[in-house]
Amino acid sequence: MIPIEHIQFAAITLTGFLTLMLVFMLPLRGEGGQVYNRSRWLMVSGTALLPVQFLLQYTLHFRQMGVEPAVLVNLLFFIPCAWLLGMAILNLLRQNSLRRQDWLVGLGCYVVVVILLLGANPTAGHGVLAVTRRLYFAEVLSAIVYAAMQFHYTACLWQEFRRVRLALENYFDRERRGVIRWMRNSTMLLSLSAVFAPAVIFWSGPLLVVYTLIIFFCISYTVVSFYGYGLDRHRLHDLQQVERSLQEDEQQAAADNDAGGELSEHDMKRIAAVVDRWLARGGHLHAGITIQTATDEMHVPRYLFSAWLKTTRQGLFNPWLTYHRIEEAKQQLTLHPEWNNDTIAEHCGFNTRTYFQTTFKRLTGVTPQEFLAQQ
Repeated sequence: MIPIEHIQFAAITLTGFLTLMLVFMLPLRGEGGQVYNRSRWLMVSGTALLPVQFLLQYTLHFRQMGVEPAVLVNLLFFIPCAWLLGMAILNLLRQNSLRRQDWLVGLGCYVVVVILLLGANPTAGHGVLAVTRRLYFAEVLSAIVYAAMQFHYTACLWQEFRRVRLALENYFDRERRGVIRWMRNSTMLLSLSAVFAPAVIFWSGPLLVVYTLIIFFCISYTVVSFYGYGLDRHRLHDLQQVERSLQEDEQQAAADNDAGGELSEHDMKRIAAVVDRWLARGGHLHAGITIQTATDEMHVPRYLFSAWLKTTRQGLFNPWLTYHRIEEAKQQLTLHPEWNNDTIAEHCGFNTRTYFQTTFKRLTGVTPQEFLAQQ
């Protein structure tokens, strides 16, 4: 079996490297850069705790003193680390709009854990790191608090993922789920690690080594993906665009409601007529359009068009636009059977042939060639 000292030394090296990688990353400029930079320092604050924790374990030999002393140190450092990593992702999703309760939940949980752990033994006349049954139960309760805290932040993050995913589908003309994929995966991995923490932290031997490797992988994936996210300005720009559009739509809708204006049946019919004219002109066949460019061409307020979209079967801009593009593709396949898929994709506004073929099969159940053979 791998000696525990070797694992701890490897952990110091790995987590220290991840922290330095974030620290010395060049700061991003602009509004989107400010959001990312704040998330970066939140993540640095979390990851910086890890090499300190492993260095203490390595030099002071807590694991050799027993399971309980090592667990106490782990909890005191891992809980704020997990909290700050979650806050870094949440800050990205909310574009610098963290709420007071977002901070208070994590801070409150950590205060409870500190009181439980540091107050477990002194009143019984033992040192803080003394191996006692009271410390054991304090650590179990602390691990449960840790899991509950992680569950809370996971719920908040999944709510934000759904909000942003719907916003992306209602803004761009094709799928943009890659914008938040790494955040979703990181949240899932960190949450699963926290769920098993109450049982796993008291293990020893090979099982502890396996769990430690899993923790290393989760944190490394989160940090490296975050680093790569900052290098891809397009995804940051997409997220910023969507968040700004949501805020503008909410403000405009609130202003109209304050003025007594509601979306009437007459307004809905008027917007439907404008949309029909836009479709007849082939406005939906231009690649790379967004809901903003579409409403600019229609001369319709974006939030009203979004409200109208909710009355359609598709409900959102991207599914609605894709439906009409596929209907156009069906017509062109029938009218021009000699056209290849590249030509059809370009004509109908799909940015690539592969995306067109995949979307066509998903919506119709057959490939373009199979559809043509059925005609």
